[in-house]
Parts: sequence; C-alpha cells; structure tokens
Amino acid sequence: MSALNQRIDRALSQRQHQGLERKIGCVEGGNSRQLSQANREYINFSNNDYLGLASDKQLTQAWQQGLERFGNGSGASPLVTGFCTAHQALEETLCQWLGFERAVLFCSGFSANQALLFTLLEKHDLLLQDKLNHASLLEAGVLSPATMRRFGHNDVEHLKQLLKPNALVVTEGVFSMDGDLAPLADISLATQPHSWLAVDDAHGIGVLGKEGAGSCAQAGIKPDILIVTFGKAFGLSGAAIMCSKPVGDFLTQFARHHVYSTAMPPAQAYALHTAALMIQQQDWRREKLLELSHYYDQQLANVAGYRYTPTAIKPFIIGDADSAVQCAAKLKQKGLWVSAIRPPTVAKGGARLRVTITAAHNQQDILLLTEQLKRIGKESD
Repeated sequence: MSALNQRIDRALSQRQHQGLERKIGCVEGGNSRQLSQANREYINFSNNDYLGLASDKQLTQAWQQGLERFGNGSGASPLVTGFCTAHQALEETLCQWLGFERAVLFCSGFSANQALLFTLLEKHDLLLQDKLNHASLLEAGVLSPATMRRFGHNDVEHLKQLLKPNALVVTEGVFSMDGDLAPLADISLATQPHSWLAVDDAHGIGVLGKEGAGSCAQAGIKPDILIVTFGKAFGLSGAAIMCSKPVGDFLTQFARHHVYSTAMPPAQAYALHTAALMIQQQDWRREKLLELSHYYDQQLANVAGYRYTPTAIKPFIIGDADSAVQCAAKLKQKGLWVSAIRPPTVAKGGARLRVTITAAHNQQDILLLTEQLKRIGKESD
C-alpha cells in the first residue's frame, strides 16, 4: 500500500472513530420548505434560502427566459467571450442597489473570497480576521503571502491591539454558525482611515437593511470591499465582489479565479438580476421572516440549548457531537429535518442543531419544531 493510501485510510478511520464522519445524503426538494428522502417527507429547517426564492415560480420563469435568450452555458471565461449583456445588467443592478462602482462576478462565494485575498495581499501585508470567519477566508489567509492574525470573535478591542496602518480587516456581517452580527460600525471606525475593511455578507445580503441591502446598510457603514453571495437569500448560486473601480479593474487583471474560470451561465446572471429586483421590491418576505423568527424566540425562551440571535440562523446548542447527531435523528423521526453541526465546523464542545428559518415556513412549522426542541431541552437539563 502506498503512503498516500495509508494516509487516506488513517484520516478516514480517525474521523470515523471520533464520531465526526460526514456523509452525503441524497434528498429531493432540499431547496424548498419540504424535502423528501426515501419516500418520506420532512419540513426543511436546514437550507439558507432565507427569502424562499430558491423554488419561487417567478424566479424559475426568469431562468427559463434566460435559457431561451442566452442558451445553456457561457462557453468561455469573462475575458474571452463569456461576458454578455446579462452579466453586465446584473453588475449594474448590484452597483446601483449597494452603492459601489464595480461588481466582479464569481461562480461561488468560496472562489470570490479566495480570489480577493490571494490577489490583494503581498508578503509584507497584515491581514486581520475574525477568528470565526468562514473557512474560505481563513484558508485563503493562511495560504496568502501576507501575515495573518485572528482577533477574538467580535472583539473590537483585540482588533485595535493588532491593527497597524495599511492592514486589511476581514469579517463576516452575519456569522453562519452562531447567527450573530458583527459590530460593523465599531469595526469600521477602528479601521478608518489607514486600513481597509472587507465584509463577507453572505448571510446578511437580502435579509437585513433597507431593501435587503445587507448588514452593512443596517449598520450604516460602507466597507471598502463587500462580498455578496447568491446561494442564500438570492435562491441561486454565485457571488460578487463589490468594490471601487480601481479595485475592480485590478481584480479583472490579476484575480486568477476570475480570469481563468468559465463565466457563470448568462441565463443564471439573467435570473440573478430578477432575484435582485425581487429582493428589493418584496419587503413582505423580510417581514414574514422577522415575524417567524420572533415567534420561534417566544416559544423557546428559557429552554436549555436555546440561544437568541437577531437573524434567521438559530443555533440550538447540544455540546456533545454524538448527542447532537442523536437529537437530529429524533427530529427526523418527527418529520423535521435539522442538521447537526459538529467539530471541526464548530469548536469542540459546541456541537449544535443549526436551525434556519425562511419566509417559506409558516407558524405551524415553527410550532412543530419548537415543541420538539423543548423536549430535547428538558432531556438535557
């Protein structure tokens, strides 16, 4: 057996022994309120489709129209022939909505984050990241030529201690596992005027702020760079880096993930343009989401494991990884699909049920879930 085979077998055995093995489960309808697996139906509390757009008929129709107009794929990278009027219209709409000069499109949030840090940073630069930033950001920071330091989660005083002129500070707007908000106004004040602030608003865009402009709009700040992803509230996939014209031109020249990747299909860009308009115009989706979140909070107040968040991400803390998996299995028996999140995604001892509420849910769905979580909370007392 080769050394590579041995390494793979050892890593897989260790992960299985630790009870942290990950498995892919094939489901139908995972992008909607209900999903099915093995001919059984579940209410889905595990997707990030916060506004219920992923299965919305209006958005489906827009993608179909895009396919009719532009065909199936882009056929090339953006700098060859892969950029068309659909991409241009999407970029212009994003810039007008979010207040930036440029929007550089990517096929995923992961690639956008990596492209940003790999392209901007050089050997003697200082990169400061919140310790709970997404893996795409932290990995890119480690692999970049810059010196990376992590500040305590949402700890502005610690950030100030690490700050030096010309640093790049990176934080998420909404943290995906805890559902809490970054203190963006304080972070922005700390970085000005000698450093840059980049905010990954994957879980805030579309949900927070006026017309869904995101966590930065809600906090009343404009970062130097804003990363928005389309796989959550937009109900689709892809991402954009929002920035000034010089930064956008710089990324167009040097960001390898952008230059050497096939552009997103123009039909997708056409659908994303429709999604951006729907997000801005359909306030009822955010209003319903807020109402359901408040109802969830009211039902679980003082229940062991419950943690309040100001967002639609509702972690229910279990602690032990095996126990979290068992709790998720119990919920499935009741027709409720809630994912157990374990290390290394979260810290050891912080295993949880990650509940996500969407505008596609109704009050009865929330009641069914919270009644079962109350039982789990009592069992853990």
